[in-house]
Amino acid sequence: MENYYLTFSKIGLLSPKKYLKCRFMDEISNDEEQKKNEINNQRSVSGGHEEELVDHYWGSMAYVTALIRSSEIKAGLILSFYGILFNFIYQNSQLILVHAKTNAFIYILIAIWLVVTLTSIFFSIRCFMPRIEGKFEKNVFFFGDVITKFGDIKEFSKTFYRVSLNQEELFLQLGQQIYIISKIAALKFKYVNRSILLLTVGLVLLVTIGLSVFIVDFFDA
Repeated sequence: MENYYLTFSKIGLLSPKKYLKCRFMDEISNDEEQKKNEINNQRSVSGGHEEELVDHYWGSMAYVTALIRSSEIKAGLILSFYGILFNFIYQNSQLILVHAKTNAFIYILIAIWLVVTLTSIFFSIRCFMPRIEGKFEKNVFFFGDVITKFGDIKEFSKTFYRVSLNQEELFLQLGQQIYIISKIAALKFKYVNRSILLLTVGLVLLVTIGLSVFIVDFFDA
């Protein structure tokens, strides 16, 4: 463009004053176009970064929710195992009770095993019990708050739309919800781990009871 103006200036179609003016306007135009391109690039990067953040937050929520399901599946497997174990014990209960009446040690072991087993079952059932954390600020992503703290359906829809448009508030509420469900997941895993630990202790006691019955039966014979 500069060579274009310079050519016209040399052949006398542009005066030096007009030539300088044209160059000045051309530079301003180029600067404005460059600024617009920078702004558009920033918006594009910002929009892409925002989408990545949304995916990151929702991905974190999905991950923690999967952990909650995993803890409940483990609790269900523990209860299923106890069902099989009780059936086996019931089929051999007569032999065990006969020796328990004549041997106080076996009787004590059975009592301890019952306490440990029932406690383990209790923690597995606690894992299935739904938990609602209501000690935090109201959140548009929590079903309990949706129906109790945001008015009717129209008021909630307006609030949800407003939060969705406000990037900072949106991520704040998503972060709070991730914290809440993480707290629930941690508690459920705490119950499951206790149940598994007590199950292990119960199996050791059960093996000890079986060996004691075998030894007593062997010597009586």
